[in-house]
Amino acid sequence: MAHILRVLLKQYPLVSITGPRQSGKTTLSHLACQGYKYINMEIDEFKEFAEKDPGGFLEKYKGKVILDEAQSVPSLFPYLQYLTDKRKIKGEYVLSGSKNFLLMEKISESLAGRIAILNLLPFSIDELWPYLKPKQRSLHSLIQRGFYPRLVNDKKMSSRIFYSSYIKTYVEKDLRSLLNVQNVRTFQQFIKMCAARAGSIFNSLDIGTQLGIDHKTVKYWISVLETSYIIYLHPSYYKNYDKRILKKPKIYFYDTGFLCYLLGIHSSDELQDHPLYGHIFENFILIEYLKDHYNKGFNPELYYWRDSNNREVDLIVEQNNITHFCEIKSNPSVYSEDFKNLELLKTLSKSQNQKCITKLINTGTDSYTREGHEVQSWLWFAKLK
Repeated sequence: MAHILRVLLKQYPLVSITGPRQSGKTTLSHLACQGYKYINMEIDEFKEFAEKDPGGFLEKYKGKVILDEAQSVPSLFPYLQYLTDKRKIKGEYVLSGSKNFLLMEKISESLAGRIAILNLLPFSIDELWPYLKPKQRSLHSLIQRGFYPRLVNDKKMSSRIFYSSYIKTYVEKDLRSLLNVQNVRTFQQFIKMCAARAGSIFNSLDIGTQLGIDHKTVKYWISVLETSYIIYLHPSYYKNYDKRILKKPKIYFYDTGFLCYLLGIHSSDELQDHPLYGHIFENFILIEYLKDHYNKGFNPELYYWRDSNNREVDLIVEQNNITHFCEIKSNPSVYSEDFKNLELLKTLSKSQNQKCITKLINTGTDSYTREGHEVQSWLWFAKLK
């Protein structure tokens, strides 16, 4: 990821590092941008200067500057646009911040087309694997604990305490004022209801009815959670193959540890016995695909497919003019029945001269080919299989 950031700095005057709270954005900027001056815009001295004289502030701090918590001074963004256009210096500013919704709002208003966006999610399996001891390489332990850097670096830290603090900070510090949430308990119930639907079709009317809030409020809350890298909405596939398809997105969480915490899962044993285990494993695989794309600097094209007969393929990945159809199963065993929907999409895509690869991704340890389909172990994401 540091390499991708350095490449972007040679091509754009501004680069923004976005991602969830505590995903390592500030650490990455320091690692990749040696020689840059670091300024935290929440410090009163810098914030007051920038608010009262944004032009003077950017005249003093120019040429290789990291502006952390840049969303704290909204008036700075039009001046960033004007001055970077005027100076035409590549890699002049790196922007980051913990309140992604506000940061992206200001970027879209003032800096569109002038700034590269780098998405930094919590650690991926292949980033972690070389540093894990054999006993730490349990699939269920990894999913349940999650992938935030602080939990990875401090093995003694309780994930339960970490996520409890995380949600308290996120709800009370970030979202309460932004969303004008009068009843924090209602919003916490909203997030937990989203967690209970992970891996399922997102229905805003259903959630709103159960919580007693209107449809527009649900959609706005979801948009903020999505922009803040808490929730990922997985779109349906745009090619219908002359079939009626469902167009609503499915809902997932960017970190399985946080998802497990919201579901009351506090150990790997509880995870394996949980009724939503299949959806949680599906969530894990989908987000690993996202991380793999983001860490290479690609914009992922990920979808799912479901027709009016409820025939579904969990994940569709479009890459290099090849479509990958992927079924995700939380079972190490493989049966012929598991391939029926893959076979359907394989036939439909061939009728349209579409190149495709079909995969069944499961919790087993072996990868091989069966009945014309790839069987792929979850260990593939650790670049082992």
